[in-house]
Amino acid sequence: MSAIDTTFNELRSQGKTAFIPFITAGDPDLEFTGQVLAELAKCGASICELGIPYSDPIADGPVIQASYTRALNQKIKLKVILDHAQTWTVDLSTPLVTMVSYSIIHRQGLERYVAQAKQAGVAGAIVPDLLVEEAPEFAAICAREDFSLIQLVTPTTPRDRALRICETTSGFLYYVSVTGITGARQELPPEVVDQVGWLKSETELPVCIGFGISQAEQVKMLSQVADGIIVGSAIVKRVAAAAEVGKAAALENVRTFVQELVAEL
Repeated sequence: MSAIDTTFNELRSQGKTAFIPFITAGDPDLEFTGQVLAELAKCGASICELGIPYSDPIADGPVIQASYTRALNQKIKLKVILDHAQTWTVDLSTPLVTMVSYSIIHRQGLERYVAQAKQAGVAGAIVPDLLVEEAPEFAAICAREDFSLIQLVTPTTPRDRALRICETTSGFLYYVSVTGITGARQELPPEVVDQVGWLKSETELPVCIGFGISQAEQVKMLSQVADGIIVGSAIVKRVAAAAEVGKAAALENVRTFVQELVAEL
């Protein structure tokens, strides 16, 4: 089993829902990224999600796109991110997964990427642009290495295709709560609960909900059906504020916000 499997087994035995925060690697710098990850773990994160900056993100909204651009402007490379991750994961009390484009994985080589990520202490990869038709080869490599391959199902994914995605997914299934891009929203579609309920009836994989979640009320509602809640843009926005309010204040803002959300789980 991967570290992700172990985490969800423990959470299920305790009747708890996972909290999975997302931040961008290298925004505003890699030193601060490590500090934020450590703080997220202290605040109750079950798994931390690290975005690998990419010039052509698939479904990311303006907040995360801007964070990727800031990181890329510093010429941050994948190797440097993984080198830093190797130091972070030594003391990080939660598993770390990357949100990474399949283009980056393919360019590195499938086996090489998994080997590099594992050496850095990374437990899995969320790959938003991996087509189900192309997933079996990478899924087999990940399964052999106990490295979780986390894939996405959206509200517009046909149910037969969703089941095919489940077959090559490991760790957990990422359910996209809204049609569109990432970003905080005031309201989420009411049908999310029904759709996630159907998925959970069809797979033993934990189902985690992401995109648009930014309020404690949303976390409370969705935790009734989901195995995990993913929050990205609302946290990235608070990290980005370090440029204006300073790193210490930004870290405190992240801490307060995350604690409010975790309290609803």
